[in-house]
Amino acid sequence: MLAQFLQFLFSGVTVGATYALAALGFTLIYNASNVINFAQGEFIMLGGMLAVYFTQAGLPLPVALILAIVIPAIVGVMVEKLAIEPVKGAETVTLIIITIGASLVIRGLIQVWLGKATHSLPSFSGDAPIEILGATLLPQSLWVLGVTALVVVALWYFFSRTLQGKAMLATSFNRLAAELVGINTSWVLFMSFAMSAALGALGGILVTPITLTSYDVGIMLGLKGFVAAVVGGLGSGLGAVLGGILVGVLEAMGAGYISSSYKDAIPFVLILLILFFKPRGLFGGKSTDRV
Repeated sequence: MLAQFLQFLFSGVTVGATYALAALGFTLIYNASNVINFAQGEFIMLGGMLAVYFTQAGLPLPVALILAIVIPAIVGVMVEKLAIEPVKGAETVTLIIITIGASLVIRGLIQVWLGKATHSLPSFSGDAPIEILGATLLPQSLWVLGVTALVVVALWYFFSRTLQGKAMLATSFNRLAAELVGINTSWVLFMSFAMSAALGALGGILVTPITLTSYDVGIMLGLKGFVAAVVGGLGSGLGAVLGGILVGVLEAMGAGYISSSYKDAIPFVLILLILFFKPRGLFGGKSTDRV
């Protein structure tokens, strides 16, 4: 019984870490611009698909992984420059529709370029499972958890110790005041899209050896990342991480103890409960009217 519980827990925490990276991406852009970027899931897909493409093309794994993070970051910047910046000041709903349109374009291009097949990526350090109290943990899961933890620490350092990070925080608190003291808020938006896309791509790369990837995996991963961001409190970095882990664990427990048929429904039931009883999210958000 304990072994089974641990197995579900390991599975939930692993996939939850990916949701956490997606949720952090949502949070970064939301804080900088109040835009909810529904193209975030496509950056997760892009990371996994490009990693597969470059490794199959014969590039060394480290080079393939770096390219699979840098290219989605460039795509993120292009989305900001070509789709968001020209309609600066538009209604929130308009911006959401634009990001959904951008996600459809990215997905369509990848489908045409790389096809509809499902792809796998070799594990970074072998497939021999690690046994813990009767449950097994894949070495790739440790990569997912370890890298996510490093990202969280790096983001904390960036926002609390660097001038650029503090400029992004100032913009998130009060954009007009930030502009008045000389902060280039356009640059902040530019950087937030690049970082958000890179985070999503990193999540996609880390989870692909476990869950496989295809041109359409971004839809559900992006939506679950959004659920995690809202559950944790839209705008809260710590909330995004904890929300991601919570969504992943509840999803795995529901699939294991109830039925795998309800696996994808559980996060959306959770978001309804959170919005009904605690609209600011479990760990607080900036304001209720934006949730």
